[in-house]
Amino acid sequence: MNAPVLTRPPEAGMPTPPKRRPGRPRSHRLRVHRTLLGVTVSLIVIVQVYPLAWLFLTSFRTAADFAGGNPFALPSEYTLDNYTRAFATGNLWLNILNSLIVTLGSSLLIVVAGMMAAYALQVLGFRFSGVVRLLFLLGIIVPVHIALVPLFIDYSRIGLLDTHLSMIVPLAAFALPMSVYLFSSFFEYIPREMYEAASLDGAGPYRIFTRITFPLSANTIVTVVLVNSIFIWNDFIFANTFVLSDGLKTIPLGLQNYIGAMGNTDWTATFAAVCVTVTPLLLVFLILNKAMINGLESGAVKG
Repeated sequence: MNAPVLTRPPEAGMPTPPKRRPGRPRSHRLRVHRTLLGVTVSLIVIVQVYPLAWLFLTSFRTAADFAGGNPFALPSEYTLDNYTRAFATGNLWLNILNSLIVTLGSSLLIVVAGMMAAYALQVLGFRFSGVVRLLFLLGIIVPVHIALVPLFIDYSRIGLLDTHLSMIVPLAAFALPMSVYLFSSFFEYIPREMYEAASLDGAGPYRIFTRITFPLSANTIVTVVLVNSIFIWNDFIFANTFVLSDGLKTIPLGLQNYIGAMGNTDWTATFAAVCVTVTPLLLVFLILNKAMINGLESGAVKG
């Protein structure tokens, strides 16, 4: 027979453990948090998606229906005539081409200059590299408006006024500080052992950059390009200051063509033109948004 197990009686003077008070079950609190999160996300989606949905629906609305009825109501009849007038009123294809040239040129300059600067600051390192990085970060707080008049004077002197370069150079320059910061944040978490092993194999800094750093930076490159392309594609300040001829007008300047005499605006044709110019950027963003999120997380999470 097994001997009975004796329990040791509590010693005198020892405090008894406090009893846990019954609280709300964890599942209930989790349900409340999920409900609040779902409501918050739904409100954000409504605020972000509703203007786009209204824009696309109104672009198919007749001009009489838009002018005579509630502008925020659903269209009573649909038409494609707005898109026909949008291409007939202004040089929409030329405006898109100019915006594409400026966006691609600025993005290429931002990626090349930003990656090389971040590589020199973070990977190679040199004396006073921290001071140089601080100067780059200070460039984020510099407003673009203070450079308009000096740049206009300089461009007129050297013959760059009314060219694509007059928009590409300042757009890339003002986007460079944030790009250097994003690339430096990513380069910081690339293992140093990879660079040391490549150096032992006889690879120089240029070969290390092309064989190791550049291939690993694909998601960060996508992030930098998408973040800056949104602002470059919609830029109005530099284009309105440095572009003088109709043949170089970008999309924001081209939309002014839909304003007629006495300030009358063909709103439905304008909405159609905006839809044509916004759709390519939205499609690219939706396709590459996962790579963009990974690029933003790569600088914050080591791995």
